[in-house]
Amino acid sequence: MSGQTEAPSISMAKALLRQQGINPTRVRKKATLFGIGGGRRRKKLKPADTAIMARQLATMMAAGVPLVQSMDLMAQGARNPLYQEVLTDIRGNVESGMNLADALQQHPKYFDDLFVNLVAAGEASGTLETLLDKIATYKEKNESIKSKVRKALFYPSAVIIVAFIVSGFLLYFVVPEFESLFQGFGADLPAFTRVVIGLSDMIQQWWWLIIMSLIASVVVFVMTLRRSYNFRRRIDKWLLKLPIVGDIFYKSVVARFSRTLSTMFAAGVPLVEALDSVAGASGNIVFEEGTRQIRSQVATGQKLQTAMSVTGLFPTMAEQMIAIGEESGALDDMCARIAGTYEEQVDDQVDALSSLLEPLIMVLIGVLVGGLVIAMYLPIFKLGSVV
Repeated sequence: MSGQTEAPSISMAKALLRQQGINPTRVRKKATLFGIGGGRRRKKLKPADTAIMARQLATMMAAGVPLVQSMDLMAQGARNPLYQEVLTDIRGNVESGMNLADALQQHPKYFDDLFVNLVAAGEASGTLETLLDKIATYKEKNESIKSKVRKALFYPSAVIIVAFIVSGFLLYFVVPEFESLFQGFGADLPAFTRVVIGLSDMIQQWWWLIIMSLIASVVVFVMTLRRSYNFRRRIDKWLLKLPIVGDIFYKSVVARFSRTLSTMFAAGVPLVEALDSVAGASGNIVFEEGTRQIRSQVATGQKLQTAMSVTGLFPTMAEQMIAIGEESGALDDMCARIAGTYEEQVDDQVDALSSLLEPLIMVLIGVLVGGLVIAMYLPIFKLGSVV
C-alpha cells in the first residue's frame, strides 16, 4: 500500500498507521514550498523557549496532568510551528514508550546534555516536575545574565556604528561641496583640511572596495571563529582581559559556572558527572578547559576547592564559599549563593557602565563629526586674510 496521511511528525504518522493495522516500511515528509504549517514561517527555537517549555511542563505535572497530555496541550497552544513540531515529536516518542530524556535527546540542537541529564535524573528519582522547575529556573537565570552582557555591549556598539556611518555620509556627500568652494580661494588650505579632503577623495574613489573589505573581514572573522578552536580560545581569553567590560565577562562566566554546578548537584547528579555538564555550559573555552582540569583532579579524590585554586581562574571568595559548602555538605546552596552574588555584581556593573559610556560616546561623536565640521570651516576663517 502507498498513500498520504496528515500528522504533525513522522513518528506520529507511523503511530497512526499502526493503529489502522498498517506496518509502514517507509514514511517521509512531503516536500512543500514554505515548510510545515500551511506556509507559516518557522521561527528559531531559542533557549528561552526551552525554559518556557520546562516551566509549563513542571506546572502542569505538579497539577496532576499526565506527561503525554501536558505535552499535547502545550503543542496545541504553541504559535511557533517549529516549537509545535518538536513538542509533538517528543510527545509521540514518549507515547510509544520512550523515556522523556531519550525523547529529548533526539533533538540535541534544542536540548543540551545538561537538560537531558537533569530530566533523566528526575525520571529515575520520581521527581521529574521538581527537576523541570529547576531546569526552568536555571535557563531563566542563564538567559538573564546573557541579556545583561549583551546590553553592556549593544548600546555603545550601535552608537559607534551610527557615528561612523554619519561620518562616511559627510565625507562622501558634504566635503566635496566644500572642496569645490575652496578651489577658488587662491591660498593654501590648512593641513587638517587637506587630510579630510584626501580622505573624502579616497572614499569617493574606493567606497566599493572599503565596503567589500569590511564585509569580507566580518565573514572571515565569523568563519574562523566557528572553525578554529585556537582562535576561539584566544578571543575568549582576550575578552576576559578587556578593560572594564572584561570584568563583566569574567563575573558572568563565574556566575554561570556556579549556577550550573548548583543545579546539577541539587538534582543528585554526582560531582564528577556534573562537572562535565558545567564545562559544556560555561560559555568560555578558557573556563571549559579549566573545568575539565578540575574534573580530572576531583575524579582522583581531590577536593573541589583545591582543584579550583590550582587553575587560578576563580576568585578567592568563590573558592572559600566552595570550601565551606564541601565541609558543611551544602555545596549546592553555596554555589547558588555564589551565582546570585556575581549575577548582582554583573547587573550593577552593567548599569554603571551604561552611565560611564554615555559621556564617552558623546566625546567620540563630537571628535568624529565636530572634527569634520572644523576641518571644513578652517579655510573660511582665513578668508579675510586671503582677501
